[in-house]
Amino acid sequence: MQLKNYSLLALFTAVFGLSGCEYIRTHTAKDLFSGNFGNGQKINQYQSYESSVPLLRQPKNVVVCRSHQCAPAKLSMSREYIYNSLLQLFDNNNYQKLLVCQADAQARTCIENYVTLPIKVGAVPTNAYIDQVKITDVIVGKKDASLKLILNYNITYGGQVAECDPARTLLFARSTDHVLLEDAGYNCKMTTVGMTNVKTVLAIDYIDLDYGFVGGYYSIGFSGPAYGGGNGYMILKLPQNAYPLSPALSVPAGQTGVVDGNPSSTAGYDYLSTKTNGANPYASGVQVFPIQPKK
Repeated sequence: MQLKNYSLLALFTAVFGLSGCEYIRTHTAKDLFSGNFGNGQKINQYQSYESSVPLLRQPKNVVVCRSHQCAPAKLSMSREYIYNSLLQLFDNNNYQKLLVCQADAQARTCIENYVTLPIKVGAVPTNAYIDQVKITDVIVGKKDASLKLILNYNITYGGQVAECDPARTLLFARSTDHVLLEDAGYNCKMTTVGMTNVKTVLAIDYIDLDYGFVGGYYSIGFSGPAYGGGNGYMILKLPQNAYPLSPALSVPAGQTGVVDGNPSSTAGYDYLSTKTNGANPYASGVQVFPIQPKK
């Protein structure tokens, strides 16, 4: 018995000498006698690392690509230009399906054909996947530079498809460095009991008007019977680009465009004469007047 007491005393002395009071503060007696001398410190380091990871990374600048050239928007663009471009881009793709992919933030290329979100359905850990979203409505906001969207996310988990309500989404450009897409939360039927609420935020930092790409840092969270979520970088691939679908203008049949007395048609446009001879210039519809280049 006395030998056992001496052994315990020697063990405590060794622990105090090697670890100090910090070890006693962060460990229990069970850890001490079970031989788990270092696990507690590793767990604390992991928890501190998790808490230091931002839920949503703020982009340093927004890169816009047009005419096959890319540059930070703050160098040569305004907030209004970004808003108008996004409006044209999403309006051209109304009622279309957008492909969603996990992407590399530096190269801006897809690394997976979906976004993976770790969740728990009840007590069962699994992954939720989002691979596409459909636009069902595009509405111009009445205030600020905002755009209202109705989005339908395709969410799958554990080999099942979630039944989700449409997401009322707001896309706004506060400045050339702050373009955000967020929703108020939408409900999904993922379990037999209750509804799961899903919230999405996307901080946009990449807009390609030529090929219809929109990229940014996302944060998606689940709350309810299924809970969890994740964050990272994603890219939305829109079927159409941001340019007008039918840009060519033409005059009604039977009329001829005349410029300085000579019929002319340039780049698909039929120009009408500016000489009306007293006739109503709007009698046959909207007139397209030529702009002569300076010589």
